[in-house]
Amino acid sequence: MVLESLRLQSSGDFEIVIADDGSRQETRDVIDRFREKSGLTVKHFWQEDKGYRPSRSRNGAADLAEGKYLVFIDGDCCLFPDFVTSHQELAEEGWFVAGRRCYIRQSMTGHIFRKSLQIYRWPKTLWFLLALTARSNRPFQFLRLPFSDQKRKRRPEAWEKVQTCNLGVWRKDFIAADGFDISYHGHGLEDSDFVLRLIRSGVHRKDGDHTSPVLHLFHSRRDSTTPDGVHPNALRFDALVESDRHLPVSGYADTVANREQAGGSAQQA
Repeated sequence: MVLESLRLQSSGDFEIVIADDGSRQETRDVIDRFREKSGLTVKHFWQEDKGYRPSRSRNGAADLAEGKYLVFIDGDCCLFPDFVTSHQELAEEGWFVAGRRCYIRQSMTGHIFRKSLQIYRWPKTLWFLLALTARSNRPFQFLRLPFSDQKRKRRPEAWEKVQTCNLGVWRKDFIAADGFDISYHGHGLEDSDFVLRLIRSGVHRKDGDHTSPVLHLFHSRRDSTTPDGVHPNALRFDALVESDRHLPVSGYADTVANREQAGGSAQQA
């Protein structure tokens, strides 16, 4: 579904790079079939399954990207046809774009899968009405409401609630901040860590409200809390907040170096 929503984008000026955190052969088969069917440039970064390591897989995928601008989404988010165009319009030197997501409720997500519904083809006005009847949240994000450039830039140094399910950043800024911190394992806060360091490196936040939110399908969350009630990622992020550093403990450069030494896996058209 996610790949199909990318195939239907109104803009063709982009490449797809898949960050694969240890999937099995069936995922590779899906990607190969989609690449052949769509005719799009599709690249595939794969890493061995050693637990949930999204930071490392995203760094590896970013290394395969050839464009000057990176847009991150998650594998549980479908896109409207104007998603890429919206990010292209919002991209501005010195700023990253914090897009929005609209959660589809559990019962609605189940209905979508049972009926194989192409929800990314539905007009946003329909999603607005569905959200008003509790099939999704944030109904007004589906409407292209007036939102001035000044208002988009009203929180230039706010890292809160910026997430990689809808995030646009210049590749040179991504590299200057050394990408995602691969010392983060399990679910949570690796995106906050990256965004806070990005801001500290001199890049400001620009909100992407009322443009093209992602449709976030419901799923249960991974619990990364240890048996003694400690969330290791929370400790890592607290240490960053208390410091003034803009570089990770271990980041993009280490990901690339380690992959090259280990002969990492990548496929592309």
